[in-house]
Amino acid sequence: MSSQITETQYHELVDQLLLSIEEALDDFAVDIDTESAEGILTLTFENGSKMVLNKQEPLLQLWVATKFNGHHFNYEDGLWIDQRGAGEFWAFLDEAMTVQAEQAVVLGIK
Repeated sequence: MSSQITETQYHELVDQLLLSIEEALDDFAVDIDTESAEGILTLTFENGSKMVLNKQEPLLQLWVATKFNGHHFNYEDGLWIDQRGAGEFWAFLDEAMTVQAEQAVVLGIK
């Protein structure tokens, strides 16, 4: 499970993470539309596919559903780490968005 973070810290961390993604995509060369509502961020790619990032408050996790699979991230030692072995969140996100967008997507967020 996640390292000792409170629910308040969890919400602050995830809210900032989702906002960082939205802000980065606002100025990004690849056209990826964002829609945000109540802890859910939906990314819509030019090819019509979607990626959904959402809070899982009871588990203090961040879930990501891509066109290809789903991932559950726990907050560990200052990083969001996939419990299914896909590694650290930001590296995973760049790779998953590149695959889904069918072109290079590197947000450069750490």
